[in-house]
Amino acid sequence: MEARDAVAATGGLGRRDPARPLVAERRRYGERVIEGLLAACAVISVITTTAIVISLLSPTLEFFGEVSLGQFFSLDEWAPTQADPSFGVFRIVIGTLSTSLWAMLFAVPIGLLAAIYLSEYAHPRVRKITKPVLEVLAGIPTVALGLFAVTFLSPEIQDIVPSLVKTPPFFTLAAGLGIGLLLVPIIASISDDAMRAVPGALREGAYGLGATKLKVSTRVVFPAAISGIAASIVLALSRAVGETMIVLLAAGGTPNATFDPGASVLTMTAFIGKTATGDIGTGTITYDTIFAVGALLFVMTLAMNAVAIRLVRRFREVYE
Repeated sequence: MEARDAVAATGGLGRRDPARPLVAERRRYGERVIEGLLAACAVISVITTTAIVISLLSPTLEFFGEVSLGQFFSLDEWAPTQADPSFGVFRIVIGTLSTSLWAMLFAVPIGLLAAIYLSEYAHPRVRKITKPVLEVLAGIPTVALGLFAVTFLSPEIQDIVPSLVKTPPFFTLAAGLGIGLLLVPIIASISDDAMRAVPGALREGAYGLGATKLKVSTRVVFPAAISGIAASIVLALSRAVGETMIVLLAAGGTPNATFDPGASVLTMTAFIGKTATGDIGTGTITYDTIFAVGALLFVMTLAMNAVAIRLVRRFREVYE
């Protein structure tokens, strides 16, 4: 019956009858249900983001009612819980950027090389095994990676370059490498998907011109997938900035404004994790400081995501 309706709609000769609209003869309730579920998920995401902003807004405004912007955005000492508090947030911002920097220096080259291998070199059987194993790394609890950084990475680094470490066993490089292990599968998986989305005709054309596999991978496929690769790197950076447990366990807790890999630092997330307990009173300046730091972290992450969206739109390649 449906086949006859389809033939009739095309006039019986493979051409559509302009008098009949291109709509389904019967309602497809399953599709309507799926559309409704997708719309509900989108609405929930918007509501959740709005609720996060609202929950941060009131305590943050109360905080800035007592602390000036000049005091907050400065390199003064960071000691909000002391009897004579000081609120130089740039010290923990630099600590956050420091651990993220060393994590990205480790994760970006390894992740991109893994993506190139999986996309262009790996045999299908090898890829079928390697990619899921690589992605399992992203599912390891971060507290386990933090313990790994303290109990394995930190002693190994101290044995290899003892002069580097100034505050054993807690220092920036150990935390950065721990975060880097978490970021490698993010960069590798997203970049691999972007590179595999490049049309095969581009590869065939390059091979036809005499290019080697290495040149095809690095000079044809990689540039063609640059928007997805850039998005993976910015996404990984956002993940590094927001990481808590690894830096809480491995980076130490000294608010040093330094990028020295051997020094102890305090990150924004580590401060929130250490301070946001049931021991502080609601409405105190220490309580409001947590929300002020959280709001700043939210703005930083939002800015990174906006940059990622802009990069994707700027460098996106559209193929027929």
